[in-house]
Amino acid sequence: MVRDMTESDSSRVLEIYKQGIETLNATFETSAPTWKEWDSKHIKHSRFIFEENGLVIGWIALSQVSARLVYRGVAEVSIYIDLNYANRGIGSKLMEEAVNSSERNGVWTLQSSVFPENIATLKLHEKFGFRVLGKREKIASLNGVWRDTLILERRSKIIV
Repeated sequence: MVRDMTESDSSRVLEIYKQGIETLNATFETSAPTWKEWDSKHIKHSRFIFEENGLVIGWIALSQVSARLVYRGVAEVSIYIDLNYANRGIGSKLMEEAVNSSERNGVWTLQSSVFPENIATLKLHEKFGFRVLGKREKIASLNGVWRDTLILERRSKIIV
């Protein structure tokens, strides 16, 4: 089931994030932050986890793309699923909840930066109306390898 994320979920949220880091296809980060660091970088609304039999197996959260007031309705999506539970529709359930919540909270544009090799994440975003805006070539280095990312965007049909 999908529910609001709480601080008591923090250890599993960071464990799942660490799994994503280890795939080398989810983020340029090479280590998981502390909960305090993670919490400070994510918007307080639209944070959800997917829980099954009392175990957190996926999460989604938004972060501001800019501190400028004019961009208050633009947020970046982060979504991570425990690798042992991939391909079970958990990402879709989390994304649906986050999209709806973001619109209720005045977010008119959702963005994501995704490695082109991360096909499952690209398909998930496409399913929810994200479109590829472009490719950032060799935007950053991960373990000595320069990597590209695709920039995706979803514009609200409700808020414009």
